[in-house]
Amino acid sequence: MPEPGEWTMGGDWQIRPARRDEAALLPAVEEASGTLFRTIPDLAWLADDGVMPAEAHLAAIEAGTCWVAADGADIAGFLTARAATEDGDGTDAGRAVLHVWEMSVAPDYQGRGLGRAFLEHAAAHAAKEAMVAVTLTTFRDVAWNAPFYARAGFTILPDAALTPRLWGMLAAEVAHGLPAARRCAMRRPVASVS
Repeated sequence: MPEPGEWTMGGDWQIRPARRDEAALLPAVEEASGTLFRTIPDLAWLADDGVMPAEAHLAAIEAGTCWVAADGADIAGFLTARAATEDGDGTDAGRAVLHVWEMSVAPDYQGRGLGRAFLEHAAAHAAKEAMVAVTLTTFRDVAWNAPFYARAGFTILPDAALTPRLWGMLAAEVAHGLPAARRCAMRRPVASVS
């Protein structure tokens, strides 16, 4: 597993911590990436829905949990996450996890392994910080969502394993208009680095 920090992944791009001045650029990357939803008729509206604001990225940048892939001066993609403490009475109660809020890859860079590289980078960061897992919420049946994350080591959490934090996130997504039956939370355990 690569060490968190600046590192090169094939081609000319690098995954590195995002800089404060890049926060304003990330919403446009997400917007461009989201156009892929136009290929799914009942989810096409997501292509024109709001994106994560620059202020949210900035908070993650300041926390050290936002990474970009740079190809020269261009940002090929990003992963924005935040540390959370697991709640409820499950096995992870009171333990730290890294939650992926958004991962987007610009259309010209999709299909090159960049998404997988971001997830490996996030897992390495979580392990280094003695977190127990990486979590996220996503669509169960969209090819570049749950099936993709499953290939990267994530598993869909059954309802009985959802923490109050994850239940709350899914409920907020449904309130925003996302179809409840198609949404899920996923988890990838990580081993702490000694």
